[in-house]
Amino acid sequence: MGEFSGRDMLRRRKKYRWKKTAYKVRVLQLKKKKDPLEGAPQAKGIVIAKKGIEQKQPHSGIIKCVRVQLLKNGKEVTAFVPKTGAIDFINEHDEVLIEGVGGSQGGPVGSMWGVRWKVVKVNNIPLSELLKGKVKKTAR
Repeated sequence: MGEFSGRDMLRRRKKYRWKKTAYKVRVLQLKKKKDPLEGAPQAKGIVIAKKGIEQKQPHSGIIKCVRVQLLKNGKEVTAFVPKTGAIDFINEHDEVLIEGVGGSQGGPVGSMWGVRWKVVKVNNIPLSELLKGKVKKTAR
């Protein structure tokens, strides 16, 4: 480390940066490549099937979910349908808008096994409005 070693120090720092996982993930954009929504906050998709998923221990109960095929890339994801009775407003072949459930690092929340998304809208009508009974669901 002499008076004129600035260039060498810079080169060495660049080389050792690649040992850090966070740097690699950020520079190579691995999160976008892995994420079915491709970095977007929300995505539209078509409901393929309705299904119930058992919760992780120590909870017992069945979480109402839907299997959704995304319009943008054809990938399939499992999305959670929040609130009691909301699953009754969703049928197969409906268009739904999904968004992240809000777990750390884009993961699942609590006792929901591998469920990283939730349904927000059905056929462009907010699920909350349907539950309140303010609006009727339109046929697609």
